[in-house]
Amino acid sequence: MKTFKLLGTMLLTGSMIFATSCGEDKNEPNPGPGTDPKPEDKSEILFGDGTQIGNGDQDFEIEGSHTLKKGTYTLKGWVYVTNGSELTIPAGTVIKGDKDTKAALIVEPGGKLIAQGTATEPIVFTSAQAKGNRKPGDWGGLIICGRAKNNKGAMIIEGGPRTTHGGDKDDDNSGILSYVRVEFAGYPFNPDQEINGITFGSVGKGTKIDHLQVSYSNDDSYEWFGGSVDAKYLVAYHGWDDDFDTDNGFSGRLQFLLAVRNPKIADTSLSNSFESDNNADGTTATPLTTSVFSNVTLVGPIGQADDFANTSEYITGSTYNPQNGSKTGTFQAAVQIRRNSNLSLFNSVAMGYPVGLILDNQKGNTQEAATKGKLKINNLYLAQMTIVGSDVNKSWKDFYSTDGTNMDEEKESFSHTYFSSQTGNRVLDAIADLKLSQPNSLLANPNWGPLADSPLTGKTDLFKDDLLASGFDKVDYIGAFKSDSETDNWLKGWTNFDPQNTEY
Repeated sequence: MKTFKLLGTMLLTGSMIFATSCGEDKNEPNPGPGTDPKPEDKSEILFGDGTQIGNGDQDFEIEGSHTLKKGTYTLKGWVYVTNGSELTIPAGTVIKGDKDTKAALIVEPGGKLIAQGTATEPIVFTSAQAKGNRKPGDWGGLIICGRAKNNKGAMIIEGGPRTTHGGDKDDDNSGILSYVRVEFAGYPFNPDQEINGITFGSVGKGTKIDHLQVSYSNDDSYEWFGGSVDAKYLVAYHGWDDDFDTDNGFSGRLQFLLAVRNPKIADTSLSNSFESDNNADGTTATPLTTSVFSNVTLVGPIGQADDFANTSEYITGSTYNPQNGSKTGTFQAAVQIRRNSNLSLFNSVAMGYPVGLILDNQKGNTQEAATKGKLKINNLYLAQMTIVGSDVNKSWKDFYSTDGTNMDEEKESFSHTYFSSQTGNRVLDAIADLKLSQPNSLLANPNWGPLADSPLTGKTDLFKDDLLASGFDKVDYIGAFKSDSETDNWLKGWTNFDPQNTEY
């Protein structure tokens, strides 16, 4: 394995980046552009001109504390922020992931990424391809790993990188991600081995996470493997697989989330907005997945296109066909909770999915957890779902099942019955009944805020449950937005719903 140490302050005022071989501690000043190394410094390798991060290999390491100068950079290969190191990216910086080297930025346990953008100057990670030619999976993605708990112990992060995450430090701090966009990530290194848009591995609650947008990810937009980090103001836009995927004992608290699907982009594994497991085998290993979400708006494929089911026909000839081995599929549920997950969802709205809720017992007993109140779904509005509930993955049928396989067609699904019995849950026939300003993401200037007479507004007693006692803003509306007013639009300024045609 090649290891590298950055010398001095990285990329300040256009300075060059240098790498040294492992085991050498160079204190000599940077020789500067165009200067040959001294004979005794043959180990120094010039690999950038002030606009490049990484050298294209899959084992480049950042060591020490370094601050980029505001500007535009190309990320090449797999770049690791190592234990004890810190990389600071200033507001307004653009980092383009290189396609040929499958670029990815990986923060290892004990490392920190300080990426503090602003509403007017977000930090953008995007494809290095020219506008009009960007596709899901153009580059790897962003991975943050820490030392908080998960229920598997030391875990290798999903997607191919070497990094192991996990520990017992739930207050662990991996840095700051604030006002950051990640676009066109998720290159599949092997079949079913994609990096997500943003992956969190055992990230602790000392980390600051807010105002993130992941667009056109070639796998999940966000995935959490264990950890305890909280987050607010997240956007998942036109992702390939799931929007919010929680696994391995994730226990964070999250509020104000928006997920919007392109009706013709879905994964062969079936795309859900929420997909939640305790672990792959559905065991009761602790800590259990007990994450709590509130004020979420999920915009599904129905209502955005006349024919949303035949994704393969659309993607084959479309601008967004990555031609990298990814397989297209179709959509399933707004919310799928399975494999003994105890995820809870409050004060939220989901529209336009084939299935509203799946509580799947194929592995583990998620239905028992729901019956005993270990997971809770309250004040969830479902609009224009083909069926309210299903108990079997990949069935799209509202029939009763206790094992996630065999169905009793004489009985309504447990998921449907459970949903109807919980406080504040409601089913509306049409998306129009929600009275949102303009919920179709395929039209210009979409606005997912409710109108003044929307049934989502003017609520009371939304935060009475003990699970909402701390970490949540006490608001009087269901979904991610208070109103359709620009003053209530937390998307304003820093998001981008047309990254394909943006000049970076």
